[in-house]
Amino acid sequence: MKASQINNSEGCETMNKKTTEAKQQDLENDIKDDEQNVSSGQHSAQVSEENDAASQQADIEVLKAELEEKSKKSDEYLSMLQRTMAEFDNYKKRTAKEKEGIFSDAVCDTASHFLTVLDNLERAVDSCKEGADAGKLLEGVEMVLKQFKDSLSKLGIEEIEAKGKNFDPELHNAVMHVEDEEVGESIVLEEFQKGYKLKDKVIRHSMVKVAN
Repeated sequence: MKASQINNSEGCETMNKKTTEAKQQDLENDIKDDEQNVSSGQHSAQVSEENDAASQQADIEVLKAELEEKSKKSDEYLSMLQRTMAEFDNYKKRTAKEKEGIFSDAVCDTASHFLTVLDNLERAVDSCKEGADAGKLLEGVEMVLKQFKDSLSKLGIEEIEAKGKNFDPELHNAVMHVEDEEVGESIVLEEFQKGYKLKDKVIRHSMVKVAN
């Protein structure tokens, strides 16, 4: 074999070997790139998962804080409601006690106006038992009557005018009607029972007979 042929043959083998080595190197590089890409993808996925977990944890913390705040507000409102209910209950008790006190004071004040009248009535009864003169007894009773009316006046209680007045259903209670041409229409002719009022409030209507 010629020397040139041998050299060509060796050159071809060398080139083939280099080509094979280059391909092998490229393949290895591709594998490394793929591994790096896979590793990078896995790392990205891990980072994404960690970020999601951190975000969820942050959301949970926010919700916990909001729940704690609302729970605190709820406790404050409950405490406020309980205090209000206790204060209202105390107010009702205090008001009831004050009303009872006002009523008792009013009764005592009213009764005090009639105690002197009661004293004089008892004296009149004692005088009757002792055989007092009828004239003096009448005088005493008239005095007691005047005293009684004075006591009513001091309380602001006054008689309702009836006889000779126009009939007023707000003040008078008609228990009898008659025809009488000598008087006008709806005129009170007679008073069977006196009526009384306190300012504009009627305590008892006058019981009357009305004409026409």
